[in-house]
Amino acid sequence: MADRHTWTAAPAAAERARSVLATAWSCAVTAEGGREEFVGAHTVTEEGQVLLDVPEDSALVAAAICAPRGEPSAVLEFADVAPVSVRNRIRARLWMAGWFAAEDGRLAFRPTRVVLRPTSGAVVVDLDEYTAATPDPLVTAEFHLLTHLAEAHPDAVERLTRLVDSSSLQGAVRVQPLAVDRHGLTLRIERARDHGDVRLPFHQPADTLAQLTERMHVLLAQAGAAARPRALQRQRTDGDG
Repeated sequence: MADRHTWTAAPAAAERARSVLATAWSCAVTAEGGREEFVGAHTVTEEGQVLLDVPEDSALVAAAICAPRGEPSAVLEFADVAPVSVRNRIRARLWMAGWFAAEDGRLAFRPTRVVLRPTSGAVVVDLDEYTAATPDPLVTAEFHLLTHLAEAHPDAVERLTRLVDSSSLQGAVRVQPLAVDRHGLTLRIERARDHGDVRLPFHQPADTLAQLTERMHVLLAQAGAAARPRALQRQRTDGDG
């Protein structure tokens, strides 16, 4: 059953791509030398260039040495993984095609094509927008924020479901916080055989943790003034036996 909510006030594709790069821990690289997985090996410059520290015996280094002009083509893949345990934790994948060049003992990757694939479908990111974009200001705090909300405040998560259309909660067996950014909070609604995501936008963007706290209080106040959805009432009543 599809949810009837749109991603109102969501991050632009370029911003989300930069956010994925800022938090992804692993990077898969496919080049002439084959496919390799690197963990904790990449950093990103302000312009979005990816720098890789790889072992000297890596096939990627050999490819860089042997490739024409010393610049092997490659595809980099990153995964955006939800901090909270939910069904299908991969929120998006990021693919970058481009060229490697050796710089100061590292491999510098220059992208020529960037593709972001969230659950809603693939989006080709404009390179100029990608270069100019910055990660979401809350991206490094998201892990702690969501895990704390899920583990310490499940009552608040349940209260927030009052802001969700009852049709989206029909058959729900669990609701968890999936993502948070400067524009809003996303909930993952799990049912017996499928799941869907619902976006709860903030009334204004939050660029700091203090602003995020205020935005969350506004959402909870709105939820407190709303009636509990009938679908959730039925679910809880049935669960009580």
